[in-house]
Amino acid sequence: MIDTHAHLDALDEAPEDVLARAREAGVTRVLTVGGAQAVALAERFDDVYAIVGIHPHDAATGDIGEIRDLQSHPKVVAVGETGLDWFRDYAPRDDQRRIFEAQLGLATELGKPVVIHTRAADEDTLAALSGFHGTVVLHCFSSPQLLPAALERGWYISFAGNVTYKNAPELRIAASQVPAGRILAETDCPYLSPQPVRGRRNEPAYVAHTVETLAAARNEDAAELSAQIDHNASACFRL
Repeated sequence: MIDTHAHLDALDEAPEDVLARAREAGVTRVLTVGGAQAVALAERFDDVYAIVGIHPHDAATGDIGEIRDLQSHPKVVAVGETGLDWFRDYAPRDDQRRIFEAQLGLATELGKPVVIHTRAADEDTLAALSGFHGTVVLHCFSSPQLLPAALERGWYISFAGNVTYKNAPELRIAASQVPAGRILAETDCPYLSPQPVRGRRNEPAYVAHTVETLAAARNEDAAELSAQIDHNASACFRL
């Protein structure tokens, strides 16, 4: 198994302990998201890779030059998470658009995938991505209305713990419609713990619960789907 989106530097525990439990659960690789700390963790652990970018919440203060420098590290596999968040509006919208466009340009220049955060901004996110021709990952997929466009454009769809929630049948329906070669799974830890461990702090080991829910929604064997997701992630991020 692989956890394609974690925030290891946000966990309140030593990463070696968290990763040991992940390995015991069958998780063989973790992609950690952030900045310099994510790169440091990827350097420290053989089974950890980094996704580096400026979150839309940090758009007003983010340094695209720093992100460019960090992208030169051989274990940085994607640009992100980046996008638009009109729900929280923690950063001015003009700054969010500017930083998003800059990171799309960087991903194009480097030939790397871009990992997208979109919340309450689906139409504007689609518009911003209309001219981007690289690999797109819709992280923590929670907008079924985006699915038709995403499938048409060949994007990867990554599901987090919220697909397991009792009040999210629409996400499980969406998961059943994603082609085998385009589905991914993640924890987004320490957030969005899956239903069986809801109330606890999330961690990479718990991606197994998400994979089990996805397999049930797709009427597939969980072990086979896990292997498919691992293959998809290897192709997407060139692991």
